[in-house]
Amino acid sequence: MSESVSQPTTLDVGAEQLGKTYARALLGVTQAEGSTDQVLSEFNALCDEGLAYHGQLRAAFASPRIDSAEKCRVLDRLLADAHPTLLKFLKVMAGRQRLAYVTAVRDAMVKLHDEASGRLLAEVRTAVPMDDGLREAVNQQLNSYFSKTVRLHEVVDPDIIGGLVVRVGDTVFDSSVASQINKVGDAAAAGFARQLLDRPSQFVGG
Repeated sequence: MSESVSQPTTLDVGAEQLGKTYARALLGVTQAEGSTDQVLSEFNALCDEGLAYHGQLRAAFASPRIDSAEKCRVLDRLLADAHPTLLKFLKVMAGRQRLAYVTAVRDAMVKLHDEASGRLLAEVRTAVPMDDGLREAVNQQLNSYFSKTVRLHEVVDPDIIGGLVVRVGDTVFDSSVASQINKVGDAAAAGFARQLLDRPSQFVGG
C-alpha cells in the first residue's frame, strides 16, 4: 500500500483518503464475522471518550519517536477488554506508524457502514442538548422526508437561539436554504423546513 509519510492535519485530504482505505479493510472483516456494531461502538468510545479528551494519548499515537512496540503495549493496556478484531487492527496501524489517523479511520468506517445499511447521517445542531421527545420528532420528520432511516449526530451549539439546524450531506435546513426551497416550489421540503424554522416550539422546549 502506497502511503504518504506526512502526518495528518484537520483538513488533510490525504488523511481522509487513507482513513477510507483502512476503514474499508476493517469494515470488511467485521461484516464477515458479524462484529461491526460492537467494533464500531468500541471504536467510537476510543475516539470520542479517549482521544478527544486526552491530548497526551493523541500525541503518543501520532509521535514518530515512540516505536510501534511501545504503542502496541499502550493499546494492550488501553483496550484490554476490547473486541480482538479492533485491537489487532489498531496494532497493524501502530506497526505502520498510522495511529495518528485513528479518528479519520473511525469517521470513514461510520460513513461506510451507514451507506451499506442504507442509512443517512444527519447533523442536528441545537442550543441545548435534545431531550427524547425532540430527538424522536426530528428523527421521524427526517425519516419521512428522505424516505430512509436517518441516524442523528447531535451537536450543541450555543450560537443557535431556538430551533435547530439540520445538515444531511449537502442539504442544510436553515433560514437561507428554506428560502431557496420555497422559491423552487418544493412544497414538501419547504413545509418541513418551515416547521423547523417557523415553529421551533414544536421541536424545542421553551
